[in-house]
Amino acid sequence: MAEKVGYIGLGLMGKPIAMNLIKAGYQLTVYNRSPQAVQELEAAGASAADSACEVAQHSDVVFTNLPDTPDVEAVVLGDEGVLDGCRPGMLFIDNSTITPEAARDIALTLAEMGVDALDAPVSGGDIGAKAGTLAIMVGGPRHAFERAMPIFNVIGKTITYVGDSGAGQVAKVCNQIMVAAQMVAMGELMLLAQKCGVNPAQVITAIRGGAAQCWTLDNKPERLLSGDRSPGFKTYMQHKDLGIVLDTARTYGMPLPATSINNQLYESMLQLGLGDLDNSAVIAVLELLAGMKLANE
Repeated sequence: MAEKVGYIGLGLMGKPIAMNLIKAGYQLTVYNRSPQAVQELEAAGASAADSACEVAQHSDVVFTNLPDTPDVEAVVLGDEGVLDGCRPGMLFIDNSTITPEAARDIALTLAEMGVDALDAPVSGGDIGAKAGTLAIMVGGPRHAFERAMPIFNVIGKTITYVGDSGAGQVAKVCNQIMVAAQMVAMGELMLLAQKCGVNPAQVITAIRGGAAQCWTLDNKPERLLSGDRSPGFKTYMQHKDLGIVLDTARTYGMPLPATSINNQLYESMLQLGLGDLDNSAVIAVLELLAGMKLANE
């Protein structure tokens, strides 16, 4: 019999992930602060809960997908949280991006209740969430990872066991270093091509078949060239994640000079009121610096 699953946090990523679990036949209980997403999932066959505690009471496996570390801590450890509704033998899985230290602390607290915990942040944006092709990087007990694999296979394509609790979040920290670098580099090269009088779309076609090939060049240029800067992954979340990256680097005494500069560019986006745009819209800051606009096709 398939395990009963709970999903808490039905935002840009959480809602399509939850929808894929319903489509795969899982009995799903959901909770979210805003009701619209809950109503959509109810219409698709999910059951609605009034609290995180209630989700845990009705589930064998509980997922969270929330904006930041304090949100996860409150939903798991706070009043009417997951901890209040859990029982020995349950499995907790966090798809959020939070600090590795918080992931370890939550795992230790849940272990005292006989509950295994996996930190399992995801990458791939709303495109991957909708298609069920996310990259999932997982930290926690190996036996819990193996238990979760049938569910992970529904929502992701590349599922990697990285190590003990917190290791998944360390992998996501490293992932976000690369994501930010790619977004900034893409903006720079597109604007440089245009400044030189060459079609940026043709440059992208020329270079993404070679050493420059990456997910960002495969998925983002056409949207930018069409003038679409709506979010697949919001800028304010990218900025939040880079804050976690830099905090982790300070904890371990690791200099990250390029990431620090990229973080300043995303900080500028927030100051410009562009926090709800896609993280690829960092090109807007580069446009201001260059005194030019990317021409739409």
